[in-house]
Amino acid sequence: MNKQEKLIVVLLGLVLAGWLWYSFDQSKKEAAARAEREAAQAEIAATNTVAVAEQAKKAEPAAMAAAPAAPELPKPTKPHKPEQTVVLSNAEVAVTLSTHGAVVKSATLFGYAQSVGPITAENPPLVLDFAAAPALALEGVAGLASDEDYEIVGQSADMVLFKNSAATRRITLKSGYQLELEEEFAAAATGAPNRLSLGCMTLGDSKNDLLSIDSMTVGDKPKALHHGEEDPLKSYLVAGAGGCGGKRSAEGIPETTSVDVVGAQQWLAVKNRFFVTALAKSSDANAGFRATMTRDMAHQDYALKSVAAAATFQNLAAKRTSTFYIGPKKQSLLWDLGMRDVMEYGMWRWFCYPMVWVLNLFNSWIPSYGIAIILLTILVRLVFWPLTHKSTVGMRKMQEIQPKLKALQKQFKDNPQRLQQETWQLYRTEKVNPMSSCLPMLVQIPVFIALFNVLRASVELRYAPFLWISDLSEPEALFASWFPFGGLNILPILMAATMALQSWLTPSTGDKSQQRMMMVMMPIMMLVMFYSFPSALSLYWTLSQVFSIAQMWYIRKRYGTPAPKTDVIEPDSVEMPTTRQMRRHQ
Repeated sequence: MNKQEKLIVVLLGLVLAGWLWYSFDQSKKEAAARAEREAAQAEIAATNTVAVAEQAKKAEPAAMAAAPAAPELPKPTKPHKPEQTVVLSNAEVAVTLSTHGAVVKSATLFGYAQSVGPITAENPPLVLDFAAAPALALEGVAGLASDEDYEIVGQSADMVLFKNSAATRRITLKSGYQLELEEEFAAAATGAPNRLSLGCMTLGDSKNDLLSIDSMTVGDKPKALHHGEEDPLKSYLVAGAGGCGGKRSAEGIPETTSVDVVGAQQWLAVKNRFFVTALAKSSDANAGFRATMTRDMAHQDYALKSVAAAATFQNLAAKRTSTFYIGPKKQSLLWDLGMRDVMEYGMWRWFCYPMVWVLNLFNSWIPSYGIAIILLTILVRLVFWPLTHKSTVGMRKMQEIQPKLKALQKQFKDNPQRLQQETWQLYRTEKVNPMSSCLPMLVQIPVFIALFNVLRASVELRYAPFLWISDLSEPEALFASWFPFGGLNILPILMAATMALQSWLTPSTGDKSQQRMMMVMMPIMMLVMFYSFPSALSLYWTLSQVFSIAQMWYIRKRYGTPAPKTDVIEPDSVEMPTTRQMRRHQ
């Protein structure tokens, strides 16, 4: 195996090792978090609330010293009048409002089906149910409990005006899944600490689903926080679906746990894999938020069932205007609200943003995200064609000069320094770059990772069908009741087969036994990795392999079959070029 092939194996091995390390590292961190949580179990069981201020103080004493304490809010009173509901709707969404608290009880998203398949009477549009934690609920103001009675005193097609003796709340439905809340309060109510609820998100049926809380800090250098990765919520948000965080015992953890996070946030969002409810902006600055996690009591291990959040305000002004978003986790809509980091693309976001735009552009031409992925694959291959073409030609040249390289290795086997000098001189003479075979793979790794981030969480792919695939955001899972490992996934198998064929066609300077091992081991490794990935990702990678095979076939046809390799070559049997280094040592 030559240096180039070894480097490729090492790089791919590092990718796999990184994946495995991440999984094991999460398990170790979960064990540490469990030990820390057990030390505070007595307090959790008694108060059902985690003392977050003390935890944060240990990590950031200076910041916590200046931060205000989370207010203790009075318990809400029960309504005493019959509930009235009213529905505001447009072409995108219908929201159901209640006179008990002037809140949002549910939101129906017309463009998204409840289950796999088109929207029909049997498969209605998706409903986000906020009954457990109504959105826009006001908590903590005397006489204005979260379910306080209001009267409807004004109404139009896109607006409802609620009023009682202490407050007036005007809720307006706008385009782009936005709700505007305008509040006016009586003098007796102002100045009180309060919370404004975002509603809740429930874990879906998909094994790849997730629950998370995101926010953006305030300051000269604002930072997007994904609180499933940040203390103090990490212990309660990771492994929400029993995923990468591993399994852990739920013993001693109450069904509902509340955590106060102190520190002003520009925006705050509660999300699952495809949908989000968020406080996008407010005329008043918040002082943090309270997160409430409800676990699934049907599981012995800890698993999330739902997550809710409410922004915390230290003082209630006479007037306050807030903008909420209740809808799909769609890049273009969140971008306009300054909430693009809800997509959670991380360091690869500058590759992800244009990729989502291109996918949607192709889908607008031909309404099929399967076709859009095919067109995206073609575009990526065309962009990298010059680079991969030069690399493949370079590998053929490397194969052709192997007899001369082996002759040098035998001639200067006792002089490594001289061998290195003559080898690089031969590369210059033959105009061969030994590293050219690695460059295309190195360049495409960021593209592949970015595509993985896009395809795993793009709401556009949710329930998107293509050929025999019912949902591009999930594995194919054909004949799930007959086959192990969740069903039969054809695309990962095709991907492994095309990878083996590509490896066979790729010019190689290593010995045949090592090349055969590469043809077997690498496809098997990738098959195991990709088997549970979204089918959209397997579709992209399989097609990319097919185009690589076509490119190699074209190069073979144009340049002819490379010269056969010889395992053992005598120096005298090869006409060596006379280099400057050789003439200098004669």
